[in-house]
Amino acid sequence: MAPTDWNPVLRDELDQPYWQELQSFVAAEREAGPVYPATGDVFAALHLTPLAQVKVVILGQDPYHGPRQAHGLCFSVPEGVPLPPSLRNVYRELNDDLGLPIPRSGDLTPWARRGVLLLNTTLTVRAGAAASHQGHGWEVFTDQVIRAVSAKPETVVFILWGAHARKKRALVDRSRHVVIESAHPSPLSAHNGFFGSRPFSRANAALVAAGRDPVDWSLPAP
Repeated sequence: MAPTDWNPVLRDELDQPYWQELQSFVAAEREAGPVYPATGDVFAALHLTPLAQVKVVILGQDPYHGPRQAHGLCFSVPEGVPLPPSLRNVYRELNDDLGLPIPRSGDLTPWARRGVLLLNTTLTVRAGAAASHQGHGWEVFTDQVIRAVSAKPETVVFILWGAHARKKRALVDRSRHVVIESAHPSPLSAHNGFFGSRPFSRANAALVAAGRDPVDWSLPAP
């Protein structure tokens, strides 16, 4: 990890036995074939959103496992890559909730730079094999990331979409933070409570109520 303000709060993790085993596992996987995202993008969420600036956390599960898709931010894809179905639904809800135009790009880097931590709970994946790197230690590390955010004195909004993300609410101090939960934006579940959940306006309302500036959720439109 390159130096960021996350380093002091996560440094102890890098000395734990699981961390060495995890890094050896990922290195062996990269030797055997493609692993996403690229090594330089694995910690993009932490590099783009310093701990001091976190206002909102959106949790994903593991990176996209197709070529050119994953770049270290959950739900996000680089400029020029077709929108994955879940992200299409996120954009539909963004439009319904805030009236913002559907963005032309799937790159959520602007959100990350505005204090939205776009964190997958597993940070790498084998090409073409969803969930292939789960259970090897990433979840221990990202649980510590969530705990570090929960330790912040100022209010943060945690947006938890789907059963996997919702399990992480136990790590959040809800006496000072706000948790917004719904179904996952996947086409398989979006109609079961994601559509109409208004996470973006609700997050901003919670931030304003706590005396914090709202997030600018706008993204470049066509």
